[in-house]
Amino acid sequence: MRVFRPYLTALPLKTIKQHQQPKPKILTITATSSSPLSGRKLRAAVIGGGPAGSSAAEALAAGGVETFLFERSPSTAKPCGGAIPLCMIDEFSIPLHLIDRHVTRMKIISPSNLTVDFGSKTLKSHEFIPMLRREVLDSFLRSRAQSNGAQLITGLVTDIEVPDFLSSKPYVIHHTINNCKRSLAVDLIVGADGANSRVAKIINAGNYRCAIAFQERIKLPDEKMACYHNLAEMYVGNDVSPDFYAWVFPKCDHVAVGTGTACARRDIKVCQRGIRERVKEKIKGGRVIKVEAHPIPEQPRPRRVRGRVALVGDAAGFLDLLQRVFYGSNVGREALVLELCGDEYVQRMTFDSYLYKKMASGDRWDDVKLVLNTFGSFMRCKVTFLFFHGEEEGRVDVASLFQHLALEIRSN
Repeated sequence: MRVFRPYLTALPLKTIKQHQQPKPKILTITATSSSPLSGRKLRAAVIGGGPAGSSAAEALAAGGVETFLFERSPSTAKPCGGAIPLCMIDEFSIPLHLIDRHVTRMKIISPSNLTVDFGSKTLKSHEFIPMLRREVLDSFLRSRAQSNGAQLITGLVTDIEVPDFLSSKPYVIHHTINNCKRSLAVDLIVGADGANSRVAKIINAGNYRCAIAFQERIKLPDEKMACYHNLAEMYVGNDVSPDFYAWVFPKCDHVAVGTGTACARRDIKVCQRGIRERVKEKIKGGRVIKVEAHPIPEQPRPRRVRGRVALVGDAAGFLDLLQRVFYGSNVGREALVLELCGDEYVQRMTFDSYLYKKMASGDRWDDVKLVLNTFGSFMRCKVTFLFFHGEEEGRVDVASLFQHLALEIRSN
């Protein structure tokens, strides 16, 4: 059973000041083969040119592997709110000029439109939430992979011939380039082709639960866009999503207005109308310039490596939706926003975990108070919330949760 925790904590990591450029990372890969290769390098195909695929292609090519990076549509990108952890700038050596916005103000808006300022008092002077466009990031990472020796193939993979498990025969990738059929033999494959991965289906990697994200890019009048100069907003409520949240995130010259859901995927457009209604005065006079939707994995696939094929990124299902709103009613969401999101300790621990993606040492007494306040919120609002246990889905009441938590603590 997955127990609700209001935050994840993180150890302070080296922070990045806005004027600093990230230092390049060095990754060494050594390629070996059980059978000698006659006069050639090990040959790898990476299918999918998003961040996971491009990073894998860069590392393989830099390690001396002959690498082919397949991307069917380099001009498009997966829909994404655009917020990334601060530590990612350093870890991925992302140039600061790719960052569209340095968000230092967050607002959490409850179902009744009560607002909590999240971060203005708790973000440190050098901290911010980087906002960028996925199409810009993806293009940069693909170009960097090419500069390290990867060969970019703009084409659609249609099928893969998979040899016997113990065979040393190559994998044959059938693909089309400008409607012309081509084939390429490789020694290994990295599948980075998203939640609807063709590679995962071919190797029978199994299924997983997916959510769906939907967003619209909206070009606002200058005076309204100025309000989002360094501001991002998150909305909760049944009208915008029964199990996640909706957002308004600033991009370079527009905002991304979107939502996500796992339990009401067929109603995603209804949820999108809900967030548009909530922010209608703020986006009044805006023009939709792009509409995007994409599945997002909630859990890992049962099998992520098979033979000489490995899955990464969304294809593997490594994304964990930590931001899930577990409260099962708008009453509970009101408590979440007003009582928990307004707590400065919650805010500090949230930013420490999100910005640096490391466990942080919080204060034990503050942790105890936070747990008590959380259960107090449950009791006052008579809240139940969603939980997942394997493939089963249900609701648990507060008394059952408290009993389970007590057993967990006792066993540890």
